[in-house]
Amino acid sequence: MADLTEQGALQKTPFYDLHISAGAKMVPFAGYEMPVQYKLGVKKEHLHTRNSAGLFDVSHMGQLLLTGDGAASFLESLVPVDVLGLPAGKQKYALFTNENGGILDDLMITNLGESYFIVVNAACKEQDICHLRACLPDNLILEELSDRALLALQGPEACRVLSALIPDVSDMVFMDVIRATVEDVECIISRSGYTGEDGYEISVPESKATWLATRLTEFDEVEWIGLGARDSLRLECGLCLYGHDLDPTTTPVEASLLWAISPVRRNGGERAGGFPGHSVILEQIETKSVARKRVGLIGTTKAPVREGAELFSSDGELIGVVTSGTVGPTIGKPVSMGYLDSDFAALGTEIFAEVRGKRLPMQVEKMPFVPQRYYRG
Repeated sequence: MADLTEQGALQKTPFYDLHISAGAKMVPFAGYEMPVQYKLGVKKEHLHTRNSAGLFDVSHMGQLLLTGDGAASFLESLVPVDVLGLPAGKQKYALFTNENGGILDDLMITNLGESYFIVVNAACKEQDICHLRACLPDNLILEELSDRALLALQGPEACRVLSALIPDVSDMVFMDVIRATVEDVECIISRSGYTGEDGYEISVPESKATWLATRLTEFDEVEWIGLGARDSLRLECGLCLYGHDLDPTTTPVEASLLWAISPVRRNGGERAGGFPGHSVILEQIETKSVARKRVGLIGTTKAPVREGAELFSSDGELIGVVTSGTVGPTIGKPVSMGYLDSDFAALGTEIFAEVRGKRLPMQVEKMPFVPQRYYRG
């Protein structure tokens, strides 16, 4: 992959030529030229993923390998997650936190047995590597896997398609990870993704990436899907986007990510605390007291309510802001998530979003807006 030049040139993933051939509209994203949509358009790409199988280029994300005795304990010093108890062949969602309890990034950690495979967000890749290296013990080795691409195959037909090439993937359940070869190409495959659908993420050597993507798109069920539909898919399923719904000023408790803090790392747990900002986060859990909370919102008009829209109470008081928003193609209604003063965060509360000078009614609703369909066996 090309590096950024002094002029700030955008990097290209190994699939760039395939995207152009498929009619992609390319846009700058996290330092890369990335496809925002293809000929189908965002709505049809979204619905195709929900109904069949969508192929996403996520090679801009950072892939890291941490090796050495004590790797799990080291990771536990940075995340509020039970890494020591993570079995080999399993993956877990995690958060890097700062000393104030804010979220530096969200990431995936996989126990490969002899090492830990870590996937971080593209926009945070360099800072995450620096964060890890800043206190890395001498006996641990952190390697950036810059010679690997990353594909996500998502949707109800994903298993049938991928198992035609790699039969072992059909036995996997949500958050399983295996090493597998397809025609002598070694891949790291997780049964996971960020669309709310069943599917897989496939780490593949860059030299074989185009070959694998071509094989996958030869299936009638598979279409390339761009960033636009990836965003609407994750939003319908209540999944956060770092830099929008999560940031260094927001704690996991405020972000309604309490489930991402393992019980063993909470007060009373065997390894309580020990991660940056634990005193702030654990106190918020104990007291059940935060000033604001991330909530789901459904509009009662047809107008989309997008990021940045201010939220008001029925009395006209400014009580929050939208951090993500669109019209959900599956649900057929405007869906948003954002932060509200806790006094207004109860399900069913009516609030008003200011859009182009008008205050549009919305209601606080439970997320996900569309059921998640991860395969759990």
